[in-house]
This record gives sequence, C-alpha cells and structure tokens, in this order.
Amino acid sequence: MTSIANPRDLIGTEVVDRDGERVGKVGNVYVGDDNRQPQWVTVRTGLFGQKESFVPLQGAQISDGGLRVQTTKDAVKDAPRMDAEGHLSDEEGRRLYQHYGLPGQRGRTAPKGGISGTGAGSGAGAGDQAMTRSEEQLRVGTEQTESGRVRLHKYVVTEEQQVTVPVRHEEVRVEREPVRGGERAHIGEDDQEVVLHAERPVVETEAVPVEKVRLRTETVTEQRTVSGKVRKERIEVDDAGEHKK
Repeated sequence: MTSIANPRDLIGTEVVDRDGERVGKVGNVYVGDDNRQPQWVTVRTGLFGQKESFVPLQGAQISDGGLRVQTTKDAVKDAPRMDAEGHLSDEEGRRLYQHYGLPGQRGRTAPKGGISGTGAGSGAGAGDQAMTRSEEQLRVGTEQTESGRVRLHKYVVTEEQQVTVPVRHEEVRVEREPVRGGERAHIGEDDQEVVLHAERPVVETEAVPVEKVRLRTETVTEQRTVSGKVRKERIEVDDAGEHKK
C-alpha cells in the first residue's frame, strides 16, 4: 500500500473488496507503533453500518474508486468481532491474522488517539491539540418481514330457498245446450270420460357464476416510535494540582 502522510485521510474512504464489490466505509485506522503506517482499518458493515469489522491493509491500493483491499466482502463480514479499545492485543491480532490467513508477524498497533480523532495522542496528528467529542446517534430504518398470511377458501353450504311459481290445471265444466229438432232420441245408459291435466312444480338446480373474489395487498403507512440507548462522550477539565505562585 502507498505510504500515507496522514492516516486520517483514510477515514470515510469507500472500501471495495478484491472483486470490486462495495464493502463499506473506513471508520477507523490502526497504525504500527514502529513505522506509524496504517496496517488495519475498521469498516462499517451490517444493517445501517452499525457493525465495524477489522480489515487488513496488506496489498491494499487507493484509487479514484476508493480503497481496494485484498480480501472478500464475505471474509470481512465474518471477521471476529472485537472492541479493541484503541489498541489491539496480541490475542486479538492473532485471531485476525488467522481469520484472513495472513503470513508473518502481526506487528503491534497504535491507539486510536491522533488517528480516528477519538482522543489526543502523539505520532500522526500530534500537532492538532484539539480534542474531538463524539457521540452515538440512532439510525432508524425499516426492514420487510412476514407479518401473517391470508388465504381465500371456497366451501359449500346448503340453505333453504322458497320460490313462487304459477301452475295450471284443468277442471271440468258442464255445458248444456238445447237439442234441435230432427235428431233421433235414444234411451239407455252411456258414459263419457274426459282426462284432466294439471301442472306440478319441478325443482332442479344449476350452477351459475355470481361474482369474482380475489386477494390483493395494499401498503398502509403508520407512525411508530422506537427507542434505543446511545453513548455520548463528555469532556471535562481535570486539574492535576494547584498552581504554585
């Protein structure tokens, strides 16, 4: 990696892996105690960038596209999580080197002071005597989850219906008319039969389409209040002793 005069210049730089896939942005820089050169950076990953993972700078290159590191995005996401508190211990360094499969000695790293702006220190940035106070902020977003399932179910029920229908039937009417003269009379018995007809209701069923029913989803926006704990730094003046006259 090209030597950097001020490691602070790396903070906020876009980081891409060896395949050019975006990983995140540099959150902090760790330099060697001996040569004051950057050896590790932390990269903000995870949802809303709330997780910081250590990434080695061996073989890294800086270009207009950002800082290209010689590892993969998955390796960065799976890196051991640790809070170095400004300085990597031997055990922490060993775990990181083992995770990334890096050869050689780890080399010690310097505290964050004077590099990430979280404290005053010597070395890089020692000429800046100002102390920066930082605080955490809540980053709120949304993610889509399955809240339930709704399905349409068609089933059959039987109910009684009444329908009025007109029916016809035949009745007998006796008609009489006088006999005209000239017809011969016959005395005896005789029968005449008439067949009567009547309609009766016939009930049948048939299936007819009535309506179409479908499910659709619509998005409804509502306001929800969320809360979380954040840490804030405070700066106080610690008087080491009374000034002698």
